[in-house]
Amino acid sequence: MINVSFFEKTQAQLQGLFDEIGTLSKKKPDDAINKFKLKIINPILSQANDLLDKEYKPFSDFEFFDDESLPTNSDVLLILSQYLNCLEKLRADNIVQNNIRWFWKKNGVKTDIPTAPPKKISW
Repeated sequence: MINVSFFEKTQAQLQGLFDEIGTLSKKKPDDAINKFKLKIINPILSQANDLLDKEYKPFSDFEFFDDESLPTNSDVLLILSQYLNCLEKLRADNIVQNNIRWFWKKNGVKTDIPTAPPKKISW
């Protein structure tokens, strides 16, 4: 069962990071990201790993970035993109449409928690 509030917070944080790193990556894609940014990114990736579990996780052998071998801006952007896509797949599998509105479901049953329509209608 998904904790909707935790999910939405994690997804929003990842989207914010994706947007920020995207800006950096456009300017200097091959520059190494600094340790400060990794200290912010890695805990959010850890939260996403908890939500995604084995079924939805984009890479079975990836947990977070190593702060000793600093990844490039474009590397981080690639990973964040994959995590956002997998979070959206998890969300799409756990929402339902009622007339024209979309709602989260828990244990297969519609809740009163509204959400946006899925970004892709079919997977």
